Amino acid sequence: MKNVLVTGGAGYIGSHACKVLSRAGYVPVTYDNLVTGWRDAVKFGPLEVGCLTDKARLDEVFEAYRPSAVMHFAALSQVGDSVTDPGTYWRNNVYGSLCLIESAVAAGCLDFVFSSTCATYGDQSGVVLTEDSLQQPINAYGASKRAIEDMLANFGVSHGLRSVAFRYFNVAGADPEGDVGEFHRPETHLIPLLLDAIDGRRDALTVNGDDYPTRDGTCVRDYVHVMDLVDAHVLGLKWLESGKSSRVFNLGTGTGFSVNEVVRHAGEVTNRPVEVNKGPRRAGDAASLVSGSRRATDELGWTPERSNLPRMIADAWRWHQNGQYQN
Repeated sequence: MKNVLVTGGAGYIGSHACKVLSRAGYVPVTYDNLVTGWRDAVKFGPLEVGCLTDKARLDEVFEAYRPSAVMHFAALSQVGDSVTDPGTYWRNNVYGSLCLIESAVAAGCLDFVFSSTCATYGDQSGVVLTEDSLQQPINAYGASKRAIEDMLANFGVSHGLRSVAFRYFNVAGADPEGDVGEFHRPETHLIPLLLDAIDGRRDALTVNGDDYPTRDGTCVRDYVHVMDLVDAHVLGLKWLESGKSSRVFNLGTGTGFSVNEVVRHAGEVTNRPVEVNKGPRRAGDAASLVSGSRRATDELGWTPERSNLPRMIADAWRWHQNGQYQN
């Protein structure tokens, strides 16, 4: 069985990826500093604790496991924080990824699947984004991810590193079987915040900004089920294993939902009222981000079959009621 090094494998998306990798016959080796990840989420392979910026530790892990590929999720990802503290994002995301790439290349591990973001496109409201859309990030988070994409391309030229980068949109839902799910402390993502408010774990949901140039004044996002998302990452890995060249793919549904629409759907799915407060805009938030995924469908055979909003909320609600990590 092939080992795959999964950075951030103790986090929300990474832990789901580890489950799918295990089912596909790989051994996912989680590399995580457990700052935002959870030891309890590492259920499908070994855990190695370490930081991306610790190159000696990375080299040690590559030597011990000899992975055939890297699946790179580990990153700081809060847009607002990246606006107020950009240095931390450049240091952790960009320098950390450089250390990871250099260690992978030194170990002869030349297949690399990268978790990028739609934030590289910036604010292009009213446009269905494609992989060829102009990249003009408006915050350090998006800029750091674009820089890593460039870095991967550079190492492709110099060392033959082959990569698949996925630019994806808002991830939602949870493992329907309940093995892993979404849990952050503090929580910052819309749907779990919304479910906290419905469940009484917080007094109300604060909607940040109601004066955006959208159909109801609140931000519009394209939501993808986490299980659909990680399925695409395994397809990307197999793309590289088949000898194909580096490629970038968007992962979205082509349908955007406003914050107010997500609130309404959550009330309908849970059959509970939602208390909502109005708050100011958050720095760095784009008004609307929506993507089609024709390239991923045509070339990878990817279909976001679980990515309808009621199902994503229902799966998240089931996890929300039953799943809490402790460590």
